[in-house]
Formats: sequence, structure tokens, C-alpha cells
Amino acid sequence: MEQTKKSTFKLLFYLKKNEPKKNGNAPIMARITIDGTPKTLGTKLEINPKNWDLKYGRVEGKSAKALGINQKLDNIRARIDTLYEDMLKHEGFVTAQKLKLAFLGVGIMEDSLLKVFKKNNDDFGKMVVQGERSESTYYKYKIVYNHVAEFIKSRYHRDDMAFRELTCDFIREFDFFLRIDKKCTHNTVWVYTMPLYRVAEIAVKNGLIRKNPFEDYEISMKENDRSYLLKENVESLLLHNPSKQNYEIVKDLFVFSCFTGLSYIDIKQLKSTNIQSFFDGHDWIISRRQKSDVASNVRLMEIPKRIIEKYKGTTRNDSIFPVPTNKICNSHIDKLIQELGIVTEQKVTFHTARHTFGTMFLTEGVPLESLSKMMGHKNISTTQIYAKITSQKISKDMDLVSHKFAGMEASFAEMEKEVLV
Repeated sequence: MEQTKKSTFKLLFYLKKNEPKKNGNAPIMARITIDGTPKTLGTKLEINPKNWDLKYGRVEGKSAKALGINQKLDNIRARIDTLYEDMLKHEGFVTAQKLKLAFLGVGIMEDSLLKVFKKNNDDFGKMVVQGERSESTYYKYKIVYNHVAEFIKSRYHRDDMAFRELTCDFIREFDFFLRIDKKCTHNTVWVYTMPLYRVAEIAVKNGLIRKNPFEDYEISMKENDRSYLLKENVESLLLHNPSKQNYEIVKDLFVFSCFTGLSYIDIKQLKSTNIQSFFDGHDWIISRRQKSDVASNVRLMEIPKRIIEKYKGTTRNDSIFPVPTNKICNSHIDKLIQELGIVTEQKVTFHTARHTFGTMFLTEGVPLESLSKMMGHKNISTTQIYAKITSQKISKDMDLVSHKFAGMEASFAEMEKEVLV
């Protein structure tokens, strides 16, 4: 096999000197020759002809620019070599034209990686319009699509790729691209690999690939400390008169979330029909979380009830609140926290209110199981995170049992007195 490759397959890089750029550089071309038949293609790279090594088909010197272009040429060569071997293995023969088209991503198949990814995003967008999926998740899918497209362009020098090229190595290199080129944190990389995983699942289901390459790739979310406000901080915010009138609605919505645990999107979609009188004679919010479609039933306390009453008649539809955009909410909350002089380890966003609900009510003695039901968690292990992040809860728990050791403590103190005497 290797001998056949050496006698029939050749790749040469050369300069197209007859079509120089305005800056004097010449385009670097690649010529694929198989069984004496050549096909040329552009590499989208250029260099000053004075710096070109004609004998070796590379840029001379060890400058950063020279090393960078040579590395890209090496990547192109490695990619073409891999495509050649893959075609020879699965199809039994290779022509220069087939190899060129495969490298360029032209005519390989209708179901290429980015085409399937885009169709999945388009379908997802239609579900968002119907209110069946989250707009924020749709936004994330579009971001990841753009990152994958940019990665393919920079790493493979083309506009798309066949699904058979979606390997575990591709995923690991994309992981590296997100961390280094895009400066994403570990958890952001984890989030951004999920849409690509979904596209790989579609490919397996449609028979485009036999095995999901993510089976050989491992990544998990790192647990971070979640930002939250203390009970006294919530009270300060509740009684605060904002410096600007348009901060008022955001302040009220944030406090509402602190007492209901509803996220931004769940508050935005809250309708008057979600408020129902229940078996105990109290008003309850009966809803399903947009993110997980899990039931979230929360009894309304006096403060959130008053906030609902405050905004009655301010919306044109059945929505309870006139909710600004999430970006505006986060910006105004940041300003309010600054006005109050509240200091926290993590940045306070609108979602901090949901975490505040979890920690505040757990600290005040609400059982973990009840809190999990109110917050609409699929698994109680998610709710247990809130039990780890507040020392106030530990202190209150110790207060509940400390009196039971009073007798033992008194006896020990008496014994200490006798020893001293």
C-alpha cells in the first residue's frame, strides 16, 4: 500500500508568480498529482517570493511569520495525506480530482457537518418561535456553529467537511481551539461541546457515521461556587429606592425571584393562569420550567404577591410582568448592587436571585426535598449544591442540637473546676 502511494501520489507547494497581489506577495498553490494527472488548488496563503524556498516548497527563515505559514502548509499536507489514505481504504481508488474535491469539501455529500448542524439549528429556531425551546439555548447553538465553522476554516482550510472526518481527534482539537483561540473557560467548553454532541447523535441516527466520536472524549462540568445574596442583602434591596426609575422593575423582578426561585425566562413567561388557589387556601405558582420542562410549584408569600399586584394592568397580554431583556436586567442589577455597596465573591447577575432563593430558604429550614420540588430540579443532587455553599445553614443546624449537649457540657465544666482546685 505504501509503495503504491509513493509511485502514484505526489503533493507539491509552489508560488503562482504570474498573479501577484498588490502588496507584492504571491499566492501559495498546491498541486496534487495521482497517476500522472495533476490538479491544483489554492491554500489561501501568500508570501513574498524572495522568501520562498523553491527546492523544498516552504518559506525560508525562522521568523514567526515563516514558522506560522510552514505550520499551515504541514497541516494541509497532513490533511491531504489522511484523505488519500482514507479514500484508498474505503473506496479502493483515488483520483486527483476526487482528492481535491474532498479537501475543499465540495461534492462530498449533501449531509456534511455544517449543513446538518445548520439544519438542526433552523429546526431548533422553529421550536423557539412555537415557545417549545429556549431562545438562550438557540443562541448558544448558533454561537457553537460559528465556532465550528471558524475552526474548520482555520485548521482545515475549507468551508465544510464530511462526517467521516468527525473523529475524536477533531473534537480534541476543537476543545483546544475553544480554550486557546477563543479563551473559553473549562465549563464554557463543556457547554459548547453539547450542541456538537447533538449533531453527532443525528449523524449516527441517519447512518452518516457508525459511531459517535464523543464516546472516546471525556469532559464534565466543574462545580463552581454559586453567587448568592444573604437575607439581609435581600432586605436592603427590597427597601432600596433606586437612583433611576427604570431600575425599579428590575429590582422588583429580582426580589420576586429571590422569593420564588423562578429564573429569568420562567418569570418572563409567567401568565396569570399560572397563579392558582390550592388545597391549603394559599395562592401558588403552578408552572413548568422552560429549561427542563419539570414542574415547579411555589407557594406565594406576601412579598411576591405584593409585587404581582403592583404590576397588574401593565402588560398588554396575559403576562404578569413587563420584563426587560436579560441583558438590561443584568446591567441594572449590577448598578443596584453597587448603589447598595453589597460585596460578593462572584459577580451578581439576575440568575443570582434563583441561587439566593435556594440558599436563603434552605438556611431557614426548608427541607431539601421541598426546595428541590419548588425549584423544578430533575434530581435532588442538583439541589444539594445549595447545602454546600452557606455556613449559615450549618450554624443554624448546630443551634438545633447544641442544647442537647448542655448537661454533658455542664458536667465537663464541673470536672475542670475540681481539677483546678
